[in-house]
Amino acid sequence: MTTEKIIVALDVPDLESAITLVDKLPQVTFWKVGLELFTSTGPQILEILKSRQKQIFLDLKFHDIPNTVAGACRAAAGYGVDLLTVHATNGKDALKAATEAVQVGAEKAGTEPPKLIAITLLTSIYARQLVFDLKITLELPEFALQMALLAQESGLDGAVCSPQEVTQLRETCGNDFLFVCPGVRPLWADKGDQKRSLTPSQAIEAGADYLVIGRPITAASDPELAWQKISEELHSDKSVNQV
Repeated sequence: MTTEKIIVALDVPDLESAITLVDKLPQVTFWKVGLELFTSTGPQILEILKSRQKQIFLDLKFHDIPNTVAGACRAAAGYGVDLLTVHATNGKDALKAATEAVQVGAEKAGTEPPKLIAITLLTSIYARQLVFDLKITLELPEFALQMALLAQESGLDGAVCSPQEVTQLRETCGNDFLFVCPGVRPLWADKGDQKRSLTPSQAIEAGADYLVIGRPITAASDPELAWQKISEELHSDKSVNQV
């Protein structure tokens, strides 16, 4: 089912809010836990989600020196999550250390290692910022591609990219490399701070393996209705159903 490709961002400030949202959306099978919620609750929210047989995308975007990134990945792998993120801009040494660390951490905890995926470029950043603020002279799609290739060469399982870059990245990196696309917005939803977005059906057609959708669902006055509306839009698109 196409809806299994949707990861709902559990971007709420505390445990009570998280449990309330999970209770409202029992049909959601894959949840993202990010910096805000994990900082607030620690691993308790992961234990709750696992007790309900949910898949977990632990999106902490580790970015530090190789030894520290490896240590963080080793610890996170012990939680038994399904996806884990690091920044590609950590560099090859840190990325390679991270891939080894998740195996060690998972083995020690007796769990399956998470798929380790690299952040290519945050979806809130647009081309002008890349040049003028970050002083990166590569065109934005080329920068995202280089970061994805660095991740692939370093042994990671996939990358996070905006849906606008995923077609090119898929063509270059192949079908065995996982692509997770945040910044996905239905036409009826406010884009917020997402600068490089597509609709859910467009993102799937472009080559995304998973879509991360947050505020269009979680900030809706009726989250269950918003989920249902997105699900119906995906299932009504015949080309998406063939993916």
